[in-house]
Amino acid sequence: VQVVESGGGLALPGGSLRLSCSVSGLPFKDRAMQWYRQAPGKERELVATITTAHITRYADSVKGRFTISRDNFQNMVYLQMDSLKPEDTAVYYCHASWGFWGQGTPVTVSA
Repeated sequence: VQVVESGGGLALPGGSLRLSCSVSGLPFKDRAMQWYRQAPGKERELVATITTAHITRYADSVKGRFTISRDNFQNMVYLQMDSLKPEDTAVYYCHASWGFWGQGTPVTVSA
């Protein structure tokens, strides 16, 4: 199983980034997918979930600013991040249910 994130980088406060996650080696359409993040000195936290039925859930801290989506034909999951804040700075991890993690992609929001 391979889970590979991309799309992280530096963004200005109020800016946008789009994270991508490619999954291979498992039946993607049958797996719920999540994005987590871990800020320096903090525990890893769940940011967003998308079920096999495309039902989405978000952490309160990102609700209304982040959008998770999936493409079952391309075995991809995305996290569109808008209105970014400095407190969104973290390493973002893609997770395929259950127990398959990517290596993480860093996001820094700073002026």
